[in-house]
Amino acid sequence: MFPMSPFRTLRALRFLFLAPFILLLLLVINVATYHGEWWIGWAALGMGIAWVACLFRVLRAAMLVGGVAALAAYLTNRKRGALQGAAKRWCRSDAK
Repeated sequence: MFPMSPFRTLRALRFLFLAPFILLLLLVINVATYHGEWWIGWAALGMGIAWVACLFRVLRAAMLVGGVAALAAYLTNRKRGALQGAAKRWCRSDAK
């Protein structure tokens, strides 16, 4: 797989919110120009496939960011615990 581009992920996130409005506009156009055929279904099918692909891209980015944040929190807490233990040991040895 290719590395994730933040701009592609942001475009995918934008499309998740924009696609329903585009389909609504196409539905209005289809109703206004109706002559016996509902072509909106084909547009909805294509945009639905693209919408699911964008959803997976955004979810993958969210899981990656969440994983990195969890790792950073774990490492920070582990380091903080080691520093607190060293400080307690230093204080105990200083008090003797």
